Amino acid sequence: MFGGKGGVGKTSCSAASALWAAEHGKETLIISTDPAHSLSDSFDQQIGGEIKKVEGCSGLSALELDPRKAFEEYRKKLSETENFEEQAQSVLRELGDLSSMTPPGTDEAIAFAKVLEFIENPEYDLVVFDTAPTGHTLRLLSLPDILNSWVVNLIKIRVYMSKLTGLFKRLIGRGDEEDRTLDVLEKLKETIGVAKETLKDPNETAFVIVMIPEVMAIYETERLLSSLIEYEIPCDHIIVNMIYPDVPNCPFCRARRQMQQENLKDIREIYDDFNITEVPLFETEIRGIDKLRKLSEILFT
Repeated sequence: MFGGKGGVGKTSCSAASALWAAEHGKETLIISTDPAHSLSDSFDQQIGGEIKKVEGCSGLSALELDPRKAFEEYRKKLSETENFEEQAQSVLRELGDLSSMTPPGTDEAIAFAKVLEFIENPEYDLVVFDTAPTGHTLRLLSLPDILNSWVVNLIKIRVYMSKLTGLFKRLIGRGDEEDRTLDVLEKLKETIGVAKETLKDPNETAFVIVMIPEVMAIYETERLLSSLIEYEIPCDHIIVNMIYPDVPNCPFCRARRQMQQENLKDIREIYDDFNITEVPLFETEIRGIDKLRKLSEILFT
């Protein structure tokens, strides 16, 4: 997982890392959970809301997650389990449509649902998540506990409703029908538990923080690290991106470089127990396979 402040180059770094892994023999999937979606821009090709092979790298696939679309698919899946006669459906509507209940932070919830879906997917050796800016990411990381509580409450309500509608279903000759909704919710609860443990396992998960050598980015990195520690998400790597080169005869460039070098010194001291990769500012935008490959060589050399 790659995370950090907005505008620090998370997507470029995650895309370059996914490309490197794919070109070194790992079947890799990169997923953007950022509503702004920049994977298409980074790869310089249309990605979209369905898994697609990245042109120019046979072992790499990509997906720009559309949380709203994914949520509608999940609602449809639940609604299909309400396989009662029209009269029974009207009773359910009177009591409230459980499948339309949404937990706090729907976008992050659906993003996490996709995390669950791909964590146990044997088709890929590596799944790379390009996450949204820090605030969204922190909500995403808090979701295992929130969603678990939400699902437990849904199960309780569902059991209660099943008792209320049981008599009615027997009257219409559907008394022995299995409640598949409970099975769906129980399976979701089990999967959330597996995902929670997977996200904590350093053999399965690594969180990489991307930052730039500026004071505000340092503050935000501290906030993100505190939450990673709280949620027990393994993180031992920081990428410091967009470092100004030494440019002669450019007072502005020199001033920026001096400021960055002072901040870099602080970063090296504060995070001396982390693996720190320093990436220079590129002359042009990092777009397309060739530029991403050049970035990957810096990241993994």
